[in-house]
Amino acid sequence: MDWLYWIVIGFLAGALSGAVVGGRTARGCLPNIIVGIIGAFVGGWLAQQLGFGAGQGFIAALILAIVGAVVVRVLLELVSPRDRR
Repeated sequence: MDWLYWIVIGFLAGALSGAVVGGRTARGCLPNIIVGIIGAFVGGWLAQQLGFGAGQGFIAALILAIVGAVVVRVLLELVSPRDRR
């Protein structure tokens, strides 16, 4: 059941980070989930590096995942090719 929890967190974090960052990378349900799950790992790692530790509970996990997903989306925007029209 733990994997279902991370998929839900990933979907919510991916969708919310897409609204915050904008751009044209990683749009759609599955890309949002993938960006959100990767963002959850990135957010957890960043929290540990800053000395906060892992968040306990749904809201703390969601906030960490959103922060990480925003970082992932910004990095995706930086490395994606620009449309030269």
